[in-house]
Amino acid sequence: MCRLLGVVTRDPMRLADSLTDLIDPFTQLACEHSDGWGIAAWHSDGELALAKDVTPAHTSPAYTDVTTGPATDAALLHIRMASPELAVDKHNTHPFTAGTVAFAHNGDFLPVEAIDHLIDPDLLAGAAGNTDSERYFLRILTLMREKDPADAVAQAAADIRARAGIRSLNCLLLTQDALYAYAEEDPESEVSRRRGPDFFRLRYRVQDDRVIVASSGIPQATPDWSVLPYRQVLEVRRTDLRLTTRVEQVALVTGR
Repeated sequence: MCRLLGVVTRDPMRLADSLTDLIDPFTQLACEHSDGWGIAAWHSDGELALAKDVTPAHTSPAYTDVTTGPATDAALLHIRMASPELAVDKHNTHPFTAGTVAFAHNGDFLPVEAIDHLIDPDLLAGAAGNTDSERYFLRILTLMREKDPADAVAQAAADIRARAGIRSLNCLLLTQDALYAYAEEDPESEVSRRRGPDFFRLRYRVQDDRVIVASSGIPQATPDWSVLPYRQVLEVRRTDLRLTTRVEQVALVTGR
């Protein structure tokens, strides 16, 4: 299983500065989650920059260059623990991107092809790797052709839940306008029972000049941090840090 970290700031900052007390403990999680890392971030030139590698984050000079490099006002970070059946290569390394959208997932579902018939053929044909996570993203992109991102994330999660066995559908989606977070797990899965009820929790911290969303495993003392309830989508707007939370209310897709 992987770890997620997202941040939106009022003004552009280096990630090492916007994440201050969190970046080091998050990076050290790569001692266990050692199958690569990826960062998608909006830069001041208006471009969505992507960097990723299959080396562990805590030993990667490139990772350090990104976190101490160009300023950004919105970014998502992912460190990977690959599922045993999935290759450790860049094609399978999160975040996945398409134009101005980036996505990272913490969890898995089986079978991997459970929602292939719900992905627009042109998007499925362009899949770079063979992960369930990329399929999740492609389903969201399919839905975003008709829905807003928050509804697309919730619908995609419902579609997967109806067709596959899940351990977690936790994810972060980054667009030009906002960062979106979604939380859901199967508490009866082997991972949840072994790791405990906190492992798949997503939490968020709201400050005057930034909002941070994070997986467990790093300092998240209450009352500074709030739990994102399962099957809800949190939206953090880039323009003003406005937060909205949307409860999943979707109709299952029965076919195409």
